[in-house]
Parts: sequence; structure tokens; C-alpha cells
Amino acid sequence: MSPEQFFELLLKELEVHTEMQPYYKFLGKRSSWHFRRNYFLQRLRYIHKYLVEGHRPGMTIWDCGCGYGTTCLYLAMNGIATHGTTLEFYYETVQKRKEYWAQYGDTSLFTCTYENLFDNRPAPASYDRIIVQDTLHHLEPINDALQIFNNSLRPGGQVVSIEENGNNIIQRAKLYKYRGNKRIITIWDEKLQKDILIGNENIRSLASWQQLFAKNGFDISDASVQYVRYYLPFYYRHSDAEELLRQEEKIQASPGMRREYLFFGLNFVAEKK
Repeated sequence: MSPEQFFELLLKELEVHTEMQPYYKFLGKRSSWHFRRNYFLQRLRYIHKYLVEGHRPGMTIWDCGCGYGTTCLYLAMNGIATHGTTLEFYYETVQKRKEYWAQYGDTSLFTCTYENLFDNRPAPASYDRIIVQDTLHHLEPINDALQIFNNSLRPGGQVVSIEENGNNIIQRAKLYKYRGNKRIITIWDEKLQKDILIGNENIRSLASWQQLFAKNGFDISDASVQYVRYYLPFYYRHSDAEELLRQEEKIQASPGMRREYLFFGLNFVAEKK
């Protein structure tokens, strides 16, 4: 199944599972529809490139922070098994989603548990790939988390990361207004009945991630680095969405100030040394 086909089926699912609409805002304002669609598909195409096209028989995949399980469901629709872990309150929605997607593929390939990676560490060398989508900036202590990833991966294993760009000027200003410099907080987890340390939208730049991953036994491949979402929603009102996407891809292909500070999303692959 292609990213585009999956997206169309997701839109139909949102009409059934209405509780997901505030998170996936595709059925909201039509003025931002193409803006949101482009961003969703760019990220899913990245997953497709590194986890579908790059898949080998017997490969084991862990989605750390799987949330609603959308990425795991996409992989299941392509015949790929994934185990997801999450601490999100909408964990209970996952089973309902599997019932919907069962009409299009084998959802038994997607398993999911509610657990904290610091409490339930995977066995050494148990995975070939780890997905962290909108999750890295929540993991604290971050060095401990990256050590767990390194220990969990087999030789040559990879962490496929889909993140926000910590250098994005607009997002940095918004987050500072929202939380100031309080980048790490403690929250109470009702299900686990304990306090959890969490990154408070603690997004970082590529350079910061490179240093952290290198410190913990990884190399980030330069060829894997991708910046996404440059144009703001108002650009889409009078422009062709596909042309804007082509322009974004050209801009992000060249290092510079625009790529470093004006793109919202940041994708990269870190390989275990």
C-alpha cells in the first residue's frame, strides 16, 4: 500500500473514529487541508523509504512512542510486523483502529503495549530498527534512552527519527511562550501509578542530535537528513500544493539559513556503530 492510498483510507477512518479528529485535523478547515496533507505524506514517505523499501525478511521493528499506532498500521498494511509501545491516554483506541484496518490488511502484524521504556527495557540485540516519531523530544533522561536504544539494536541497527526542527524560529518562539525554559517536567501517569520524567516539547537542532547520538554510539547519516514543511498555511491559498512541495524539496536539498531555521520538521536515521 502506498502512502497516498493509506492517506485516503485514513480520511474515511476519521469519519468513523471521530475522537481522532482533533489530532488528525484533516476534516477541519479546508483552507489548511493541503498544508496538512503535504506534511503527513512527506513524513509517511520517509517511513516508506527506510522501513518499507529497506525491509528484509525477519527484520524486527520497535515503534517507541507509537501513539495512535498510525505508522505501525501503515507498516502492517505493507506486510511488516511492528511492536509499538506508548504512554498516551488514547492507547485504548488502538484496538478499535485495528478492527477498521483489518479490512485492508493483516493488523495482527501490529502489537502494542502500554509501558515506559525505562521500566521495561527490551532484551539486548532484539531489534533491527527503532522508530521514534514525535517522541525523541519527550524522552528523559535522553542519554539513558539512547543507551537503551543502542543496547536493544543488533549490529548495524538503526533509529529512524521523525522530529520537529529545534532551530525553527517560529516554533521556538511559540514553545518559549508556552513553557519558557522549563524543558523537562514530571507528570503523574494514572495507568502506571507513578511519576514520569518527560521532555516538555524539548525539541533540538540537528547539531544537538548529532552530538547526543554520537555520545551514545550512533552515527547520523548525512544522506538520510531531510527537512520538511517550509511554507506556512497561507501560501496554499493561492498556490498549487504539489508545486509548493517541489519547491520545498529544492530548498531543503541545499544547506543554508532557510533550511536550518525555517523548516518545521526534521527527519534522520542514526545507525549503531
